[in-house]
Amino acid sequence: MPAMSDKKYFVHESSYVDDGAVIGEGTKVWHFCHVMGKAKIGAGCSLGQNVYVGNVTIGDNVKIQNNVSVYDGVVIEDHVFCGPSMVFTNVVNPRSEVIRKHEYKETRVRRGATIGANATIVCGATLGEYAFIAAGAVVRGDVPPLALMAGVPAVRIGWMCKCGIRLAAPVHPAAGLRVACAGCGAAYVEAKGLLAPA
Repeated sequence: MPAMSDKKYFVHESSYVDDGAVIGEGTKVWHFCHVMGKAKIGAGCSLGQNVYVGNVTIGDNVKIQNNVSVYDGVVIEDHVFCGPSMVFTNVVNPRSEVIRKHEYKETRVRRGATIGANATIVCGATLGEYAFIAAGAVVRGDVPPLALMAGVPAVRIGWMCKCGIRLAAPVHPAAGLRVACAGCGAAYVEAKGLLAPA
């Protein structure tokens, strides 16, 4: 591994970055991490202790907390938060005796989404923009943008603002299911099971 003095990112001396990996400016790779050679990691990211990054693409300003493995088949867009010890998978029916690398299913985490500690994301799902996955949830399918998901299996229990505040249920359903964030004041409209900025 080349000396870090000529790099615009930081890699702790206990970590390994394989030749060929691309790491953006200002990114920090902390203790005991391993970044594979075809990984592409954006600018301003933080990889906590004991993070594994496969041959994947990670956007800018992504926070990956301790003990997370980002396996081949996962795509993480900008401004995503991956909580401590959350889990990605990439094969639906793994067996030690059967090689299924050609069956990896893509999991896409869209811009601004949050995945809580110890949550599990079963492969093949897309987490919508600014979705919020509660700690310990098990996600088995696609998640709408801004949805708050909890439970095993995870179900939508509400909506989250882009700023990370849970939205109250609309007070006047007849007025178009409009709701405003108590934190930042952003307004949203719910229709046909989806939430969108008003």
